[in-house]
Amino acid sequence: MTVDIKSRTRDVDVVGRLHSIESFGTVDGPGTRLVVFCQGCPMRCQYCHNPDTWEFARADGTGPGTSMTVGEVLERYERNRPFYKSGGITVTGGEPMAQPDFVAALFRAAHEAPAGRIHTCLDTSAAMFSAEHAERFSALLDATDMVLLDIKTSDPALHETLCGMPASHALELGDELARRGIPTLIRHVVVPGLTDSEEECAAVGRIIGNWDNVVGLDFLPYHTMGKVKYDKLDIKYPLKGVKAMDAARAKELRTIALRARAQRRAERGR
Repeated sequence: MTVDIKSRTRDVDVVGRLHSIESFGTVDGPGTRLVVFCQGCPMRCQYCHNPDTWEFARADGTGPGTSMTVGEVLERYERNRPFYKSGGITVTGGEPMAQPDFVAALFRAAHEAPAGRIHTCLDTSAAMFSAEHAERFSALLDATDMVLLDIKTSDPALHETLCGMPASHALELGDELARRGIPTLIRHVVVPGLTDSEEECAAVGRIIGNWDNVVGLDFLPYHTMGKVKYDKLDIKYPLKGVKAMDAARAKELRTIALRARAQRRAERGR
């Protein structure tokens, strides 16, 4: 099916800078989804498995990534709409909140799709968000049905070391999502020797215990599959020698986090 972009609003003409598009994603929100990877991210997480998405395009439009309009992205979705019956569109990265106008336009157009409303999901580390400038992201969040939010670590000092940026961005976005009541799934990567202590995981649970909109918690075991990309890009791999996280242990740590979350909610009378 081809979308008649002439009959749509100007949102379909908004241009974004994309790294790639995955046609049949199954782990980036509910159901089967079209997953849009934005180009550019200010974070430098030591366990990032997509370092090829870091670099932003230059001001003249050259550099990494491909320019695509909202209409072109929706055309990709409509070609396979039957497969997305219980899914929708997820925008990830890189960091999608670095392109709030494009993602907002895509999500609005998705909601207004002639063949039927498309569920929208934002996968973000919140690196660009700040409560002081929340209005910059208002249109985007207005059109967002669900958020996948990364909580890298509960330790502010470790966050700076692990990601090269303050932890406040994710915490402030978490507060804003809770205020808006946007369903949010929390993701926490469990890295041996860094984010796998019981104290760390309980602290993550206490953080999300303050947010009543949290609908799920994923503890993602660290893996080394991304190392090959660092080698190809001639980038030093920060976690060289760190072994993959045991999946069973990650599951145990998630249980600890959930207990701490329940305790925090009980303290709040929830």
